[in-house]
Amino acid sequence: MLHQLSALFWCVLIRQAFHGGTGRWESWLKDNLETGKPEHNMVVYSRAFLEPALSRMKFIVKLFPEITIKTRPVRKLLVKQLTQNIRNVLLKISDDVRIRNQWDAIEVWTRDGASDSVNDDVYGALECIPGIAHVNRVREFPLGDFDDIVENTREVWGEALQGKTFVVRVKRTGQHDFTSVEAERYVGGGLNKLTDAKGVDLHQPDVTIRLEIKHNRLFVIDRRRPGLGGFPLGSADSTLTLVSGGFDSTVAAYQMIRRGVKTHFLFFNLGGAAHENGVKEVIYYLWKKYGSSHKVQFVSVPFEGVVENILESVEDRYMGVVLKRMMMRAANQVSDRLKLDSYVTGEALSQVSSQTMMNQRLIDDVADRLVIRPLAVTDKHDIVTIARQIGAASFVERIPEYCGVISRKPNAACKRHDLEAAESAFDMTVLTAALEQAKVESIDRMVWEPTIDMEQALNQSLDQAHAVIIDVRHPHETESAPFDAPGHEVIQLPFYSLNRKFGELDQSRQYLLYCDKGVMSKMHALHLADAGFRNVGVYRQPQD
Repeated sequence: MLHQLSALFWCVLIRQAFHGGTGRWESWLKDNLETGKPEHNMVVYSRAFLEPALSRMKFIVKLFPEITIKTRPVRKLLVKQLTQNIRNVLLKISDDVRIRNQWDAIEVWTRDGASDSVNDDVYGALECIPGIAHVNRVREFPLGDFDDIVENTREVWGEALQGKTFVVRVKRTGQHDFTSVEAERYVGGGLNKLTDAKGVDLHQPDVTIRLEIKHNRLFVIDRRRPGLGGFPLGSADSTLTLVSGGFDSTVAAYQMIRRGVKTHFLFFNLGGAAHENGVKEVIYYLWKKYGSSHKVQFVSVPFEGVVENILESVEDRYMGVVLKRMMMRAANQVSDRLKLDSYVTGEALSQVSSQTMMNQRLIDDVADRLVIRPLAVTDKHDIVTIARQIGAASFVERIPEYCGVISRKPNAACKRHDLEAAESAFDMTVLTAALEQAKVESIDRMVWEPTIDMEQALNQSLDQAHAVIIDVRHPHETESAPFDAPGHEVIQLPFYSLNRKFGELDQSRQYLLYCDKGVMSKMHALHLADAGFRNVGVYRQPQD
């Protein structure tokens, strides 16, 4: 009796049985409780050690198939990394989460009494961790007999079967005196009698009920969600992704994270504080949702001076390629600092005229590391679709595309000697100065001004009828399609010079910025407002 009471209040573990798995230990414990003669080679642990095993809310994490086909040593390393990643992410949600890896899956459970919000947060987080094929949310019960299985399954699925056809599928692990098919037939028949189900349909059921029997435990799967796939983050080398906040670079970074690559971020700022804030917002979202198991760096390099020098000194058709080469040169130095051996860009072949294989080769000539282009043959429509699926599109759509307005009639097949001759007019000290002003931040401690605060600065009452309109478009655009606003003075001050030259204007007057779509003008107006100017806003076309 004393031994039985001890077993009720303390979890008892036998060294030999423990090596055989949980099922063997539970079987051993049951036998010894019945005989009242426990063996002497027992180790006693506090109840807290195994208490999570009594929990009824559990998540079964299934491995991405490409992990399961690896050699045993590699598979063990990948599962170990995935387990650690899950722990890093979930412990930020709750301390009441426990994790245990198995050969074919990873079990995650919350203690009894965990709130629905905690369980929902855990489930949602597991869906976004690289390396997971799918996640089953399960209810755990003692196995019992067939009638117990029917009753426990009915408890979980009974209401959902009303008026629907169903099928039961069983997977077993361990030794049992019945087959999986026998269990499926018995449980299916029982549910058909005890619920308001329409009937059993083995071929095209409305509902598939999945049960897993592991030794003497029953797991009723009540929900199954797809995971992110890919490999555990940190299982591959680290890299540096060049980001602009647009669709392409954001999706490229996501694809690398999904393949298990720890991704640092390099941002070339072309629009001041407002541009940087917008990009930080999307990159932080991407990291927080899909890569927060690892800390990475966000590097920002002010590139407005570089762009201005290119536009003033480099021949039009080479501007785009020269800009990309300057970015690669900057990436070389940032990678040296972070000790990284590769770059990632969001370029796709032929998406724009300058993104040809010949031009990509000329861009790569100045890179001293491997350049990875995960979107090289991906259609723009598919890139945008992925951005929407991962929840990044709403951020990206608010950020203007700068690179596309820099090059006019780009050369799709640059010759090396012509390109180098055009590039020789660029003042390299400008690039050096930009790199000296680079900022490096740990992404988990990254800060930025909330966009709404800056927008409030633009919502002041400006005298639009008497304000000066500043056309911030590229000179080529203003030349080919001049902007005219009757009754207003219009001046041209391109975006790349605006932040530097705005202070030279008559500050007793009010100014409204204009561009075709209103995105770039708003971004620069926010930047000027953030710099303390209160006489700037965005020009809005009069409504008919």
